[in-house]
Amino acid sequence: MSDASSTPRPKPTIRDVASAAGVSKSLVSLVLQGSPNVSESRRRDVLKAMEELGYRPNRLAQRLSGPRSGTIGVMLNDIRNPWFVELLEGLTASLHAAGISPVLADSYTDNRVGRSSLETLLEQRIDGVVVVGTTPESAAIEKAAQSIPVVLAGTREPHLPGVDIVVNDDDDGARQATEHLLTLGHRRIAHLQGPGEVGKIRRESFERTIREAGLEPMVVVAGGMSEESAYAAASRLLAGTDRPTAIFAYNDIACIGALSAADDLGLSAPKDLSLVGYDNTYLAKIRHLSLTSVDNGNLAVGVEAGKFILERLAAPGLPARLHEVPSQLQVRGSTGNAPS
Repeated sequence: MSDASSTPRPKPTIRDVASAAGVSKSLVSLVLQGSPNVSESRRRDVLKAMEELGYRPNRLAQRLSGPRSGTIGVMLNDIRNPWFVELLEGLTASLHAAGISPVLADSYTDNRVGRSSLETLLEQRIDGVVVVGTTPESAAIEKAAQSIPVVLAGTREPHLPGVDIVVNDDDDGARQATEHLLTLGHRRIAHLQGPGEVGKIRRESFERTIREAGLEPMVVVAGGMSEESAYAAASRLLAGTDRPTAIFAYNDIACIGALSAADDLGLSAPKDLSLVGYDNTYLAKIRHLSLTSVDNGNLAVGVEAGKFILERLAAPGLPARLHEVPSQLQVRGSTGNAPS
């Protein structure tokens, strides 16, 4: 005689979820697709019913039978950069809440082996893509945007019709960093410029703020995004006879490169040299480093980018949008009064 308790329970279906939530099957489908055309109360009811029933959408069946795969591609410029951590946390939170799974690709690794990250993602039949950080794959992004929704996060290029941009206020962030150094009495301030339009905006804001103080920008050096390139640039700057007393770096990694260059030349921060980074990554918060850095609201950028890609999935014809998250300078131990 068989034990009835050992009989496996049938897997819950969309019909079961709809019944438990008191909604229609079509509304459950909209929630699974991440449609913004569902009220938050109804969305919560459906998600609660799914959790209580133990319902798990069959992504493979959806991919084979419907136009959507339930996945969003996330193309990173360089996964080694800690700047991406909080942004990804915000982005994946938005996607997971809508039942969408992210698929990650790293441009740095792919480019080294001669492979296009975007083409790799497109082969996975993704429903859309979020491009995170400045990337050399502008042509591929433009081509992809003709067939699937695209959102740029933490980068302002390429400019394309129907492609949303979510970034921090780079102009204001650079102004805050430069004004902080001026307030501390620094008059010989250098900037390590980064790539792309983001780097250009931060440099222009730095130069404008310096000139508004009645000074001339001392030096602007393209330090890139890596610690190595910033180390080389800062070494050249600091070895000169008229070295700066402060450096505003493109990002925290470049700031650490400048800090290493100063240390190798026998200079200490902030006694001999003040340093300001950008991104306010976990590196800036390490007590031994204690970098003053601009917080660019990475978590909020990721959350908004997730919302934008979900809205564009539901309404592909939306006009291109730009959303800027406010910046906030975080002062720590790497900046101090200008040496006399």
